[in-house]
Amino acid sequence: MLYASGRCAIVTGATSGIGAAIARALAARGHALLLVGRRQDEGAALAEALSVNGTSARFLAADLSDRAAPEAIIQAALAAFGRVDVLVNNAGILTPGRADDTTDASWDQMMDINLGAVFRLSRAALPALRAQGGAIVNIASDWALTGARGALAYAVSKAAVAQLTRCMALDHAAEGIRVNAVCPGDTDTPMLAAGLSGKARAEALAAYGAAIPMGRVGTPEDVARVTAFLASDAAGYMTGALIPVDGGMSAG
Repeated sequence: MLYASGRCAIVTGATSGIGAAIARALAARGHALLLVGRRQDEGAALAEALSVNGTSARFLAADLSDRAAPEAIIQAALAAFGRVDVLVNNAGILTPGRADDTTDASWDQMMDINLGAVFRLSRAALPALRAQGGAIVNIASDWALTGARGALAYAVSKAAVAQLTRCMALDHAAEGIRVNAVCPGDTDTPMLAAGLSGKARAEALAAYGAAIPMGRVGTPEDVARVTAFLASDAAGYMTGALIPVDGGMSAG
């Protein structure tokens, strides 16, 4: 892995799960960090913990459905660190449902956060990324690559993120901006087996894992390592790639 001292990364959905793991992985590789999320206490605590270890990290509370948020996020990163080298679009929501039990409101909300916010923040980041080249890494889903049961709007939104990734990769390759996506499968985060705890959650995770070729659900760190690779110079000739991190689920 090539390290990136002096570079700045923005990570959305950074207060827990995959986003927090990505923040830790990028910090370990020398990035200054602007962490973005909705939970002030968790975000501030993570930024403080990373800063203790020598990283320059700030937290910005933001609602990505707010149309003014993207420009505010980019300007906060520039004010703090003077540049933006990496944008990780990780924030997302999941409301289960088939077509016949997905409301218009639920559909619109998932499209707005999972797809619209990725587009708006990526668009806002382009001028800063053009200044020296850089990378956008979108966190999609293995359901962006395959069909899904019982999660129609979520899967469609993530499939659209995959297409957004490919189109932006082509549009901005000549500007030195790489755009790739990581496609996680079932991962041990608060979003998976939501509402369960203790023994019931452990049993649910074991059941999910039994259906995966590698025999377990993923960890946030599994996703974070691939994300950090795509953000690094080691992936300097990669753009438009959709990388499954799903224990082999999308191979079948």
